[in-house]
Amino acid sequence: MRFTKMEALGNDFVVLNAMQQPLKLSAEQIKLLSDRRRGVGCDQVLLAEAARDVGADVRYRIFNADGSEVEHCGNGVRCLARFLVNEGIVSGPRIYVETGLGINVVEIARDGKVTVDMGAPLLKPEMIPFRASAQEVTYNLETTSGSVDISAVSMGNPHAVLVVDDIATAPVHELGTVIGAHPRFPNRTNVGFMQVKSRDSVMLRVYERGVGETPACGTGACAAVVAGRLRGLLDSTVNVELPGGQLEIGWRADSEPVMMTGPARAVFHGEINI
Repeated sequence: MRFTKMEALGNDFVVLNAMQQPLKLSAEQIKLLSDRRRGVGCDQVLLAEAARDVGADVRYRIFNADGSEVEHCGNGVRCLARFLVNEGIVSGPRIYVETGLGINVVEIARDGKVTVDMGAPLLKPEMIPFRASAQEVTYNLETTSGSVDISAVSMGNPHAVLVVDDIATAPVHELGTVIGAHPRFPNRTNVGFMQVKSRDSVMLRVYERGVGETPACGTGACAAVVAGRLRGLLDSTVNVELPGGQLEIGWRADSEPVMMTGPARAVFHGEINI
């Protein structure tokens, strides 16, 4: 099977073209592809499939390194768009990508950066999903590591966002593991740790469900900015510094879409027998 290894801010992917012939991969095969010692190695496996919606160029599916399928990935959709253009599957610069939650519009600029319309954030608890009696800006969460205040946001996948004083010393693995599997998040959740530097700049680390901490998380950056805006801490355009690099996130308010801009590139092509 042919594959392309891609990365966006150090968040890496194995991309497979399943547009002509459907691929049915088992969880064990996904784990093999993702294994950094016995396979190709990646945070997630991306499948480009034939679109079901007539308004889309491609259908996009995402599988975590543990074999579980997830709803969305911001860095992944940028890599997918770059892959489609590089392979001549679409001409660009505007690409319509179908996900299980609708269609994302992706644009590739001349400087190589990719901008994605990530859609409006979901904030109602039942839509995230998150167990709460009413929608709030922050929620107090009791954990085995103590009580913490979080914001709960869905960008097509669930996120818990914590504001911390210093991300360098934040207990990302400890709290990420505990909050990620908290019973109030029935589908588990990604966990973001955000340090606010100014109204237009934050630092962020993200513990992703099914993966662990990654160098960058596009939906996590979007969720963090939404959470910061709702708390009154941030302006409408914010530079998000992740361990792997920077993303520009824009969100005005309410039902407006979140716009994400950042890089994506192919690393190498290859074949693997799975």
